[in-house]
Amino acid sequence: MVAAKVTAPRLSPVRLDGLRDDAAPDFQRGERYDGVRYSRASADGLELSGADFIECEFAGVSFNETQLRGATFRDCILAEPSAPVLMAARTSWQEVEIGNPRWGSAELYEGSWRSVRIDGGKLDYVNLRGSKLVDVLISDCIINELDLGACTANRVALKNCTIGTLDVTGAKLKDVDLRGTDFRAVNGLDGLAGVVIDDYQLSLLAPLLAGHLGIRVV
Repeated sequence: MVAAKVTAPRLSPVRLDGLRDDAAPDFQRGERYDGVRYSRASADGLELSGADFIECEFAGVSFNETQLRGATFRDCILAEPSAPVLMAARTSWQEVEIGNPRWGSAELYEGSWRSVRIDGGKLDYVNLRGSKLVDVLISDCIINELDLGACTANRVALKNCTIGTLDVTGAKLKDVDLRGTDFRAVNGLDGLAGVVIDDYQLSLLAPLLAGHLGIRVV
C-alpha cells in the first residue's frame, strides 16, 4: 500500500524572553497584556471579553467561567490551565502552546486557531464548531467529545489521542491526520472527506460506513 501523502502542521516553538512576573494580576475587559508571566493566578468569573494577551506565559492559571469571548492569545504559553467551564467563543489563538489542560466544557466555537499545539491533558467537551483551524497539533490528549461540526481545518493532526465521540458534521477538512488516535463514535460521516486514517481505524469505521451507505453485510 502506498503511504498516504499528508502535509503536517507547520509549527515552531514559542520562545518568550524578558517576561515580567505579575503575582496579583488585575485583569480587565478589553485590555492588552504584553510580556507578562502569571503563575497560579485565578481569573475565575471575570469579564475579559476582547482582552489581548501577547507574549504571555500562564502557569497553572484558572479560567473557570471567565468570559473570554473575542479575546486574543498570540505568542503565548499556557501550562496546566484549568477550567471546569471555559467560555471562550470567537477567540483568536495564534502561535500558542497549551500543555496538560484540564477543561470540562470548553466553548471555543467560531474561533480562529493558527499554529497551535495542545500536548497532554484531559478534556470533557470541546466545542470548535464553525472554527477555522490551520496548523494545529493535538497530541496525547483524552477528549470525551470533540465537536468539529461546520469547521474548516487544514494541516491538523491528532496524535495518540483518545476521543469518545468525534463530530465532523458539515466540516471542510484538508490534510487532517487522525492516524494513531482512537475514537469510539463518529457523527457526520460525510465530513470525514479530507482526513487520513490507518488500517485499524478503517476497520472500526467499516460498520458505520456500511450503515451510512445502506450496505448490508451478511
